[in-house]
Amino acid sequence: MSGPGGISDLDKNRALGEWLEWQLRKARNRVRELEVQEEQERRRREQAHAALRWKIQPRSSSAALVHRGDCALYPVEGGFLTREEAMIALAEPDIEACQICKPETGLVHG
Repeated sequence: MSGPGGISDLDKNRALGEWLEWQLRKARNRVRELEVQEEQERRRREQAHAALRWKIQPRSSSAALVHRGDCALYPVEGGFLTREEAMIALAEPDIEACQICKPETGLVHG
């Protein structure tokens, strides 16, 4: 109950409950935003790391191909080569460099 012209305890608590629900919605929305940002940052880090590595696509028609780790033409995860391994692979007569991602550029300037 309340005094004359005042707000009842029930109305005060309803208002408080609505305000707390609003705060909870805002907090949950912020958590979702931060989770999306964190996932995007993780993907950016993985992409940057992959760009510093190399991979070999097994022989398809004529020769096996060396790709940069982030080459979209051969989007296989894992099995990455080190710089030295990629240089050795490119020295082999039956392995060529991808003409799209040009992995030898990273090897020369690495």
